[in-house]
Amino acid sequence: MKSQEVRSKFLSFFEEKKHSIVPSAPMVLKDDPTLMFVNSGMAPFKEYFLGNAKPKSNRITDSQKCLRVSGKHNDLEEVGYDTYHHTLFEMLGNWSFGDYFKKEAIAWAWELLTEVYGIDKEILYVTVFEGDDTDGIGMDTEAYDIWKQYISEDRILKGNKKDNFWEMGDQGPCGPCSEIHVDIRSAEEKAKISGKDLVNEDHPQVVEIWNLVFMQYNRKANGSLETLPNKHIDTGMGFERLCMVLQGVQSNYDTDVFTPLIREIETITNKNYGKNEKADVAIRVISDHVRAVAFSIADGQLPSNTGAGYVIRRILRRAVRYGFTFLDKKEPFIYRLVDVLSKRMGKAFPELKAQKQLIENVIKEEEQSFLRTLDQGLVLLNRIVDETNGDTVSGEKAFELYDTYGFPIDLTALILSEKGLKLDEEGFNVELQKQKSRSRAASEMSTDDWTILVDDAEEEFVGYDTLEANVKLTRYRKVTSKKDGDMYQLVFNLTPFYPEGGGQVGDKGYLEDTHGDVVYILDTKKENNVIIHFAKNLPKHINESFKAVVDSKQRHRTECNHTATHLLHQALREVLGTHVEQKGSAVHSKYLRFDFSHFSKLTVEELRDVENFVNRRIEGKLPLEEMRNVPKEEAIAEGAMSLFGEKYGDTVRAIRFGKSIELCGGTHVNNTADIWHFKIVSEGAVASGIRRIEAITNDAVKDFYFENNRAYFEMRDLLNNAKEPVKALQNLQEENTNLKKQIESLLKDKAKNVKGELKNELENINGVNFLAKKLDLDAGGLKDVAFELGSQFDNLFLLLATEQNGKALLSCYISKELVVSKDLNAGQVVRELGKYIQGGGGGQPFFATAGGKNPGGIDDALKASKGYIL
Repeated sequence: MKSQEVRSKFLSFFEEKKHSIVPSAPMVLKDDPTLMFVNSGMAPFKEYFLGNAKPKSNRITDSQKCLRVSGKHNDLEEVGYDTYHHTLFEMLGNWSFGDYFKKEAIAWAWELLTEVYGIDKEILYVTVFEGDDTDGIGMDTEAYDIWKQYISEDRILKGNKKDNFWEMGDQGPCGPCSEIHVDIRSAEEKAKISGKDLVNEDHPQVVEIWNLVFMQYNRKANGSLETLPNKHIDTGMGFERLCMVLQGVQSNYDTDVFTPLIREIETITNKNYGKNEKADVAIRVISDHVRAVAFSIADGQLPSNTGAGYVIRRILRRAVRYGFTFLDKKEPFIYRLVDVLSKRMGKAFPELKAQKQLIENVIKEEEQSFLRTLDQGLVLLNRIVDETNGDTVSGEKAFELYDTYGFPIDLTALILSEKGLKLDEEGFNVELQKQKSRSRAASEMSTDDWTILVDDAEEEFVGYDTLEANVKLTRYRKVTSKKDGDMYQLVFNLTPFYPEGGGQVGDKGYLEDTHGDVVYILDTKKENNVIIHFAKNLPKHINESFKAVVDSKQRHRTECNHTATHLLHQALREVLGTHVEQKGSAVHSKYLRFDFSHFSKLTVEELRDVENFVNRRIEGKLPLEEMRNVPKEEAIAEGAMSLFGEKYGDTVRAIRFGKSIELCGGTHVNNTADIWHFKIVSEGAVASGIRRIEAITNDAVKDFYFENNRAYFEMRDLLNNAKEPVKALQNLQEENTNLKKQIESLLKDKAKNVKGELKNELENINGVNFLAKKLDLDAGGLKDVAFELGSQFDNLFLLLATEQNGKALLSCYISKELVVSKDLNAGQVVRELGKYIQGGGGGQPFFATAGGKNPGGIDDALKASKGYIL
C-alpha cells in the first residue's frame, strides 16, 4: 500500500465516523510560549483541551506535521542511527472534545488496523496504565476490560507512568494511555523471544505505532491531579512507522516515504545505500533532515541564529556535516533533494510546491555558508593541534571551536583520531554543561496555577473599537523568572489591549480601580487563545471592576507602522513583481520591519519608487475598510492575501486600504493620512531570496529629518559654511587620499634606510643572527623590514617593536630553518612576550604579531626575547 493511500484511508475512515478533516497546522507555533514547534498531534488543539476555545466540531481527524528536536521531546541525536526516529514526522490522529471516550476510541483503532489496513492481529500488542501510587491512581481497568473484547489477555501489557501516562507539560490536561505496538520480526526471531518481552525496549522491529490518550485529569502546579469536567480523546499514530508495517519492510527508510530521497542521494553522491554503515547513517540523516528543514521554511521559519530559526539551522548543518564527512560532499547538494520531496508530498502538503524555489534557495545558501565555516574550522583545528603539547587536545579549546565557530564536536574527535590524537571529552562536557546551566538559569520560570475569580471562558477583545473599557478580572496567576522576577498574568472578561501577534507588539497601558489605585500593564500576549496581560503587581481590589486604558500614543504609532506594512507589501508587488510574498514582519511603535521574497538587492531607483508608491497612498487619504468574521473563502475570493505559515480559522478579518487587501488580525489607522509619511531607512538580505526593509512613519520620520538636518548644519559649520558642502567633502577626501599616498611613500623610504642600519646591528649568538629593537615604523613597515632582512640572512631571529597611538606592537620573524632546527614558533613567542605589553596575538611559526595596551612594557619584552636562543 503506497503512503498516499495509507494517509487517505486513515482520514476517510474517521470521516465516515463523523469526524471533520482539518488540514495540518503550521509547525512553527505563534501563540504558545511553552513550545517552539508542534511536537505532537495535539499541540494545535491545546486551546480546546484547556477549555479556552470551542472547536468547530467535537470530532476531528488530521495528519499533522510534527518536529521533535528540542525540549522534552528531542529525537535529534537518534536520527540516522536507528531506523524509526525522525526529526519531522507525520502524526495521524483522531480527536474527541468531550464527545466519545475509551470505548469508541479503542474499537475504531482496532477496526482500522485489522480490518481496513489488514494487519495480522497476531503481531499486535497493547499496553494499559498500571496505576501510580504517588498520584493515587489505580490501574486503568476500564481500558483493560475494553481491550479484552478484541485481543487475548496475554497480549495486553501493563505499563508504568513513563510509558502509559501522557502529560501535556508540567501542568495541564493529562491522562492514561493505551499504546498499540507491532512486532514485524521474522518467525524464527519470534520463536526465540516473545514480542511482549520487547515492547518498549527500543527494538527496531517491535515498535509503537499508535497511542490512544484518554484525557481525564488536570495536573496542577503543586503536582496534584484533579478530574476534568469533560473527558477527551487524543490519539497519534506514526505515519512513517505505519507505512513500514503495511509495506512489509523492516525500516521506515525502506518505505516509499524515504526511498525516492535515498535514490536521489545515491545518484548525487555516487554512494550505494546498504553497503557501508557510516554512509548509510549519513544518507538516513540527510533524507530525514531535508524534510524537516523544507517544511519549516515552507511554514515561514527561516534558519537564523536565535530561537526556532537556530534549531532549523542546526538540523540542516547536521545534514551538511554528515554529507561532508561520510559522503565526501564538499559542495552544496541537499537543496537538490527539494524537487523530489515536493513531487512526493506536494499533493498532501501544497505549501511545499508553492514555496519550492524559496526552500531551494535558502537551503543552498545555508549549505554554502556552513561549508565555509567547516573550512575555517579545519584551519583553526589545525592551529590548535600545532599548539598542543602531548597527545590530548584541550576540551576547552574544542568547546570554543564548537561554541564560537559552530564546528561539530564529533567531527573534531574524528579528525583528531586520524591524526593520532585524543580529545579531552570530559573537559569539553564540563564546558558544555556550564553553557547549558547558564542558558537554563536564564530561561527558568515557575508558574502558579490559575486562581479563578469568575468562571468566564469567553474573553472578548474590544480593542478594534475602543482604547478604554470597564473590565472584570476573571483569573490570574503568578510567574517567576530570573529575567523578569515576579510577574502577574491577568485575564479579563473583555479587553481593549491588543495581544502580540501577526508581527505586531502587544499593547501597554494601565488599570485603574474606583479607589484611584493604578496597576501598569507592561505587555500583552496571547497564549492558547487567551489574552494575557503582564503586570508587576496584582491589583489590590481584585473582585471590583477596573477601567482598562491602552497607551494611545504607542497604539497609534504602532497602527501607523502596521498599516504601512500593508501598503509596503502592495508597493513591492507593484514595483518588483507579483513573485514578492511577505515572509515575516515586526511592527513596533518606533519602527517596522518587513521581510519578503525577492532575488536581488533593490536599486536606489526601486527603493525610491517603493517609497513614493506608499506615500502616494498616504496622501490619497484612503479610509480603512474592515470585514470582520467573514468566511475565509469569501475573503480570499475578494482578493485578500493570506500568508504561508499562518493559522487561520474558518472565519477571518480582512483589512482593505484602496487596492491593498489582506487577512489580518492587527490594529490599523482609520485613514492612511494618519500615517503622515513613510521613510525606508535600510534594505538588505536576510537569506537567499529573502530581503528585509526597515522603515519608519509618523513621529519617527519627523525625528529622522530633524536629526539629519542637525547633522547637515553641523557638517556645514565644520566646512566653514561652504556653499556646496558635498563638493567641499569630495575635495577633502581627495586631499586626504593624496596625503596618505605621500605618507606611505615616506614610510617606505624610511624603512629602506632602517634596513641598512639594522644589518650592522645583528648579533651572532650561538649561530643565530639575533636582533631585538624598537623602531619608529607602523605595522606594515615592521613587516617589510623583517621580510627584507629575512631574505638576506639565514638563521635569523628578529623581534621588532613600535608604539603607535598609545598602543604597543610586537613583530617576530624566525627563519624557517630555525623553526625546524630549534623548534621555535613565532606565534608562541609573541603570545608569551605579549604579556609584557598587556596584550596577545599569534600568527605563523615563522612570522607573528602581538598588540597590547602597555607601551611601557616594550623594553622588557625586547630583553626577554634573547632567552629563546640562549
